[in-house]
Amino acid sequence: MTARRIVAISAGLSQPSSTRLLADRLAESTRAALAGQGVEAEVQVIELRDVAHDIINAMLTGGVASTALTEVIDAVTGADGLIAVTPLFTTTYSGLFKSFIDILDKDAITGLPVLLGATGGTPRHSLALEYSVRPLFTYLRADVATTSVFAATDDWAAGSTAGEPSPLPTRIERAGAELARTVAARAPRTTTDPFAGTPDFASLLGGN
Repeated sequence: MTARRIVAISAGLSQPSSTRLLADRLAESTRAALAGQGVEAEVQVIELRDVAHDIINAMLTGGVASTALTEVIDAVTGADGLIAVTPLFTTTYSGLFKSFIDILDKDAITGLPVLLGATGGTPRHSLALEYSVRPLFTYLRADVATTSVFAATDDWAAGSTAGEPSPLPTRIERAGAELARTVAARAPRTTTDPFAGTPDFASLLGGN
């Protein structure tokens, strides 16, 4: 069986960042859930900060992408499942996150299974996933998972409160399982070269 390709993008600005940590956890949860269904998965986690200047340049030049940025775009648009994680600033997604989405072709992720995640300093911003990030991907006609995951600073604290398990790992597991079910139910996406059947010049000149 062809392995599914799971790509996670993190728009964290620092290294290390809680945004990257959440992306890693969601990616691992999805991989494990796919393995539980007998489906192999290849996971790639991409930090958008590594191509931040290229993203801005592409916006300024009308979409002319560098080689590094082209590889990132190809990975995202060719994935079987996408995990998109952003820090929240002023109750919405980061500028880096939105800028990357803006340079994608408007049809590039149509129907693509997407799992959303966000990080912030306080739980008060958790609803931003639903009123800000989710509508963005709905507009792009992605297949957005019902469960999204928000992680506030305190959510990363070890242990539990009053004997109850921390809700963050449970939510990560549930979200990963949901994305995995959607991905596993579909045939692997294939990238085809539209010019693959075109004869080369040697063949044309040789009359073949």
